[in-house]
Amino acid sequence: MLTPEDSLRLNVLLKQDLHALRIDEGKMLVHALTARGEARVALKPNGSDEAYLRKVRELISSQVLGVPHGYPAYLKRWTRMGHARSESLAGLLKLGEPEALAAVVHASGLTDELAGRAWWILQSSDHARAMLRREAVVNGRMGPVLAEFLVEFLAYEADHSRMVESVRLVLQPGLIDDAVRQDLWTKGHRRTAYRVGFLKTQPDHLPETPPPHPRLAPLHPQLSQAAAARNPFARQLHRVLDAPGQVFLDTVRHALVKSSEQGVVVHLFEALESYFEPVRPHASGHRRMDLILEDAGRLHQCIRDPEQQRQFRELMAALPPEDRPLLESLLVFGCIGEPLLAPILGNTDAVGSALRSALEPVTRGLFPHLDRLQP
Repeated sequence: MLTPEDSLRLNVLLKQDLHALRIDEGKMLVHALTARGEARVALKPNGSDEAYLRKVRELISSQVLGVPHGYPAYLKRWTRMGHARSESLAGLLKLGEPEALAAVVHASGLTDELAGRAWWILQSSDHARAMLRREAVVNGRMGPVLAEFLVEFLAYEADHSRMVESVRLVLQPGLIDDAVRQDLWTKGHRRTAYRVGFLKTQPDHLPETPPPHPRLAPLHPQLSQAAAARNPFARQLHRVLDAPGQVFLDTVRHALVKSSEQGVVVHLFEALESYFEPVRPHASGHRRMDLILEDAGRLHQCIRDPEQQRQFRELMAALPPEDRPLLESLLVFGCIGEPLLAPILGNTDAVGSALRSALEPVTRGLFPHLDRLQP
């Protein structure tokens, strides 16, 4: 049983216009965010702290949910996938339950106001990333706040996949200024995960301006004419040969040479798959590099869609014979994707140079086409 004093003080607290609540188990404090500001109740347990906190949570749940059982732990996976009901989110923030908070920050119906209350309860990089996946938060007051936290936390982040995701999320429009963006890009020379984050969010606006491919100027008339006729292969080849595309490919090269973590490599190939999706010949991804090279070598014959096959043949006929290999390389990259990594990464936990060695069956076939598109 709760002491009469704690019971009274908690009941008074819960009758207020409560926005959010957190429990400091170490100091035995209940903190509340109300319409009038912050308040707290210092608990004075008359037994073991664990049992007493259980009674405190039962009282809170009875007042907020109408039942004393608290937040159902078995809903953890469901709610972390973003399926918590939007109308219940505000109530979940009043329970003082870590899993209820996780349900809110992962919810698809999260608002900017609720994000602010959730951030008051607990500031963590996982929660910041989850909330920055919601457009309402990115475009709201909390977006820049969460982005600033993630940028500062990057120096302490140990998981490289989370580095990629953090950079990807903070690069969304309006969250960080140009100076911070440039600093992240510069640090990415040593931290490959940062550069991969750029590839996933801003593939056509990377912070460098190299010259375009030397063949772009001579091919510009043919590519522009075909692109105007909505030829996806012409558009993509022009995109790749132009200066932004050359930066993209140079960054891909850097990542392939330097990547030492499997998670970063997976993110890299996801970025490649997304970038070259307009010229993807097949609906499903290849799992072997030799099959990709074989298919691409057959040029238009590897394209199943009749309309795309016609567009490819027209573009090939318009290009000088010496430039047609560029189309073969374009198709190679069009077939690249995360499924290509599955047979390799599924059989090894290698990192560093051992990982790069394991990836050689892929990179050995890919680099000649990278050299062709980005000399």
